[in-house]
Amino acid sequence: MSTIKKHNTAILGAAFLMATSAVGPGFLTQTATFTESLMASFGFVILISIVMDIGVQLNVWRVVAVSKKRAQEIANLVFPGVGYLLSFLIIAGGLAFNIGNIGGAGLGMQSMFNISPITGALISGVIAVAIFLGRETGPMMDKFAQLMGFILIVLVIYVVFKSDPPLAEAVSKTIMPDKIDAVAIVTLVGGTVGGYITFSGAHRLLEAGVSGEENLKSVTRSSVSGILIASVIRVFLFLAVLGVVSQGFALDPANPAMSPFQYILGNAGKVIFGMVIWAASVTSVIGAAYTSVSFMTNFHPFIETYKRYFIIGFIVISTLVFATIGKPAQVLVLVGTLNGLVLPIAMVIILIAAYRKNIVGNYKHPIWIAAFGWLIAIVMSILSVMTIAKYLGMS
Repeated sequence: MSTIKKHNTAILGAAFLMATSAVGPGFLTQTATFTESLMASFGFVILISIVMDIGVQLNVWRVVAVSKKRAQEIANLVFPGVGYLLSFLIIAGGLAFNIGNIGGAGLGMQSMFNISPITGALISGVIAVAIFLGRETGPMMDKFAQLMGFILIVLVIYVVFKSDPPLAEAVSKTIMPDKIDAVAIVTLVGGTVGGYITFSGAHRLLEAGVSGEENLKSVTRSSVSGILIASVIRVFLFLAVLGVVSQGFALDPANPAMSPFQYILGNAGKVIFGMVIWAASVTSVIGAAYTSVSFMTNFHPFIETYKRYFIIGFIVISTLVFATIGKPAQVLVLVGTLNGLVLPIAMVIILIAAYRKNIVGNYKHPIWIAAFGWLIAIVMSILSVMTIAKYLGMS
């Protein structure tokens, strides 16, 4: 493969890795749940979250690329020892997320082939592990993420056309919502660019050698593309669910994301939903494992040397935990919210690093991008406090 082709494949692969890492079973559940509660006004929450997601990724990907360092190394240079704290938060969140992701893949297999979720999870775990058994694990991961992302988009668009959503109302309420939900904003931003997802694409580009000031245009394009891919899936899923709930149909609390598929397409909808949640889940399993292990590499050189085996181990542990213990139903929405709480910490570290010469050298971080980042960090901090207060029954 030529250098230019490798470069372009890495850029697209990083965008899809970030997008498909974000689009997991929690993403599907959150979108369905909030669409039912907020109806067309959920469009406003999606719009705000897209703007905030882009602001986060522009800052994080640029600083990681220019510094040619992973996020935990950057954090340790900003505040000695903080990189280890960030690593712990990312790895712990990644593991919790991955147990949910494996569970989602198991549910997808159950919907498609009528097998038990545990059997489906074990098969999915084997498929995810297989991605990392070959020599060229990076390109293989990129291609798999792109294929699954394409399948997701095509299937969800098909369901939108069948659901006939009230488009005019959706557009109107996106601009002038009836109600705004702070918890929904924190959950969406946390579920799209929180925790490990914040750094998945940036670390992938770093590993592929797409870094330094000379590659900033490519890095920026990849970061925005990742958000737009995830957002296209979010918007179409929102419209599909809105088309159903606006007719008075109530989603099944046990599986809100599958309800519209079954309502619109009957038994075929169950199979299509199975394909959607499996594609979303298995790519998130891969993204979570890959990124979480990239945060372990600063603990010991041994981990860096045998990184792919640690990734395989991460997937195996997640699969076995789900198969033996399972996961609480609330974990999918809650982990997205918790990731939103980690986000302000990560953003502050990155924004301070953007102006440290010992990290970025002579690079001049655009003031407007930094200001955008600080605004998001402040807003997410306030919304996160409001969310915690709501969970604790203080408001």
